[in-house]
Order: sequence, then structure tokens, then C-alpha cells
Amino acid sequence: MTQTTQSKPLALITGASTGIGATYADRLAHRGYDLILVARDAAKMENLAAQLSGKTGVNVRVFPADLTRATSLASVEQLIRDTPAISLLVNNAGSVLPGKFTDADADAIDELIRLNVTSLARLSRVALDGLQTHKNGAIINIASVLALAPEISGPVYAASKAFVLTFTQSLQVELADRGVYFQAVLPAATRTDIWEKGGKNIDEVPGVMEVGELVDAALAGFDQKEAVTIPPLQDDNKWLALDGARKALLPEFLQSHAAPRYR
Repeated sequence: MTQTTQSKPLALITGASTGIGATYADRLAHRGYDLILVARDAAKMENLAAQLSGKTGVNVRVFPADLTRATSLASVEQLIRDTPAISLLVNNAGSVLPGKFTDADADAIDELIRLNVTSLARLSRVALDGLQTHKNGAIINIASVLALAPEISGPVYAASKAFVLTFTQSLQVELADRGVYFQAVLPAATRTDIWEKGGKNIDEVPGVMEVGELVDAALAGFDQKEAVTIPPLQDDNKWLALDGARKALLPEFLQSHAAPRYR
């Protein structure tokens, strides 16, 4: 395996202007990572970059991009190809639809899928080639507990986060021998501006976690090389039981005939 020389590890974070992405930037900067911040709001990223550089001395590059737009996404993909020093990709960019499914038009649904699903999959694929050259190459994909709870949220957002979880788990299996670590992080309600975008009052939501605590817990899971990190889940045996029950189904799917209840 070829080792890429870099004085400091380099992380690219999407959705890095506020909330979870900006907090990852802060925590990784304090861990000694140089950073590439990707989001739509250049001004907020420039301000964050100046703060982090001043506090930690790391190099922070700002790359404004709208990942719902094909040309803008392509520019980020090219940036990744041109920057083999990237050893960590944090796929955090995401959004929600306000109101119910019947309130959203088809274009808004398509835009959400392009941001939450398409950009994440494309950037993961483009980054993989470079990540494999690093001893500790990794991808962190920010999913949601709603991937496991379609009863709670709107169908498009919940389904997009289910994709992120399943996508990450499949990568863990298919690429187990490539030396790249894939982590799926499943936050529950977290105090970010995504609630305002969704037209909800966060003060009316029970059990909201502060963003700093969420990211610190996610990075603790990262350090432990967890496959799936669920910061609000108090008893991880419940996740292990659920995942074990799912895996126990796999042999049952390999049947040549339908079950008797369908005959």
C-alpha cells in the first residue's frame, strides 16, 4: 500500500458551515487535522476557517459548493481527485422537507435525494481511490436514527437516511479488505438549524441533544472503530440484538419456493 505523505492528516467535511459539520471541523482541527470545508454559505465557512486557524494553527481551505447541482458536485469530485492527501471524508451535508410528503413538490423531493443520497454516494466513490492509499483512510457518513424509525419522520428524509445506513453497511462488507474504515453515525434530535428548515420549533421536540455532545460521542465511536454509532442509545445491547435478528434472516431469504402462507 502506497503511503501518502502529509505533515498533518487532511479531512474534507461537507455541510460544514453550521451545526454538525461545523462542530466536526472544530473537533478535527483540535485533533490536528487540516481541513477542507464544503457548503453553500461561503461567508460562514470563511468565518469558521479564520477561527479554527487562529485557535489551532491548522490549515483550513473553504470550497463553496451546492451539492444539489451537478456542476457544483462535479467540482467537489475533481477537488477530491486532485487532493490525494485527503484521509478522512465526512459526508454530513443534508436537509429536510418542510411539512408532509403531500405538501412537497416533485422538484423539492428530487433535490433532497440529490443532496442526502446522490452526493454522498458519488463523493464516497470518488474519495475511495485516494483513501485506500492512507493507513487510516476513513469515511464518516451521517445518517439518522430515523433510518430505523420510519414512523417518526417524513418518508423522503427517513428513506434517505436509511439509504445512508444501508450503503455504509454494504461498503463495510464489500470493501472489508481495502483498509478503509466506514462509520455510520445515527443522531437523534440534535440542536441544529435543520429544524428551522423543516418548519419545526426545536423547543417543542423532546430529548434534544446538544451538537457538541453528539459529535464528541460520534468521534468516540470513531476512535473505537464502531461500524454503527448511535449516540443517544443508552443500551447498545438493543442495537446488537436488532442487528443480530436482521442477520439471522439472511439464510431465510435463500429459498426456492414461497412460504406456505402464500400458497
